Amino acid sequence: MNNMIWLLRMARWVRNPPPAGRVWLVAIVVALVVVLGTIEWMGWVPDWATQDRPRRLPQVQMP
Repeated sequence: MNNMIWLLRMARWVRNPPPAGRVWLVAIVVALVVVLGTIEWMGWVPDWATQDRPRRLPQVQMP
């Protein structure tokens, strides 16, 4: 059933594609996420832009 819904959705996109501006917007956002992820993975993020690891909340003991 779920596959049929996706098939219908794809058919609707083929008949009525999104505007070119929206496609460019999505492409730019995806490229920006990839670039930022690569910069973080390479370790090029400055210290002022990183957050210290948050402390764990204390565990509540149930009686």
